[in-house]
Amino acid sequence: MRTTRVFAKWKYSVLFLLSWTATGFTGFAKAQPPPPSREMVPVQADLGITTLPLWGAGASPEEIGKNSQDSTLTVFVPHPGKGNGTAVVIAPGGAYVGLASNLEGRQVADWFAARGITAFVLKYRLGAANPYPVPLLDAHRAIRLVRSLSKNYNLSANRVGIMGFSAGGHLAAMEATSFDDGKPSANDPVDRFSDRPDFLILGYPWLNAMQPNNRNLITYCSVLPSLRASDCKDWEQKYTPALHVTANTPSTFLYSTSDDALVPVQASVDFYSALARAGVPVEMHLFRHGAHGSGLGEGDAALDMWPTLLEAWLRTQGWLMPEPVAASSAGKEEAPNAPTRPSMRDRNL
Repeated sequence: MRTTRVFAKWKYSVLFLLSWTATGFTGFAKAQPPPPSREMVPVQADLGITTLPLWGAGASPEEIGKNSQDSTLTVFVPHPGKGNGTAVVIAPGGAYVGLASNLEGRQVADWFAARGITAFVLKYRLGAANPYPVPLLDAHRAIRLVRSLSKNYNLSANRVGIMGFSAGGHLAAMEATSFDDGKPSANDPVDRFSDRPDFLILGYPWLNAMQPNNRNLITYCSVLPSLRASDCKDWEQKYTPALHVTANTPSTFLYSTSDDALVPVQASVDFYSALARAGVPVEMHLFRHGAHGSGLGEGDAALDMWPTLLEAWLRTQGWLMPEPVAASSAGKEEAPNAPTRPSMRDRNL
């Protein structure tokens, strides 16, 4: 009965988000090109928050899909002098019909900024008007853009990670398993950068979003029923992250709960297993109880512990300490299209 009630509540929430959408929701070493000129919109300067467009005004709809003007990155910087050179792109969840940008965006960005990490909350395109691979194009672009702006924010271009919750977790995992080294001859300087994240963090990720099931669980195509059945069939393999893990997938931290009634924990276990088989450094924490959509824990005595575990992982990986090389190489330019490779600390863990 409990599962039935939770599922009913979820379906109501999805229907609400669909209605909301329909009525107005928009949702390294030698030659680096200069950062692209782009309009930056300070939310409030003394809060250290800025929003910038993800794509340039000349972006081609034929190449990147429609509505690219809706995609943004909102930047949360650490207190002056407290940054450590690490950055993270955060993809909130919302079943690909909305974005939980407060619970799984702003609150998480503040947590990272308090620990010296510059956080970029991604507003990606979603809904039936922006089907896959459009959200994934935004995720790839976000990593490239952060790298291209690394000098603007005193970041190291080889310390850029991605994090996602729920549907955003699916998106982050897809980004981390389908990157490339950049295109050296691209007209857009941002496209010359690699979009391989240096680390991956997943909170109760919807990793089986594209997989059909007979358990009455939601899927990407059930949430967006206007999508073509042939596309949905093709996406079952194409956009399931566990099927695309390689030895070059970045070091990963996974958090989920065993009784998540909306996103089966088995999908996280499968992704963990694929990473372990490929030799990718991975750490997973499964809690016995916990509802889907818990953010940083929301006051639950047990779930409030998972950010502490994440902080320990970040510290062990070296992401919370400034990189000596970055400090000593200040002013040196970095190659935009150099693939970001696992560091020695990753290989030793």
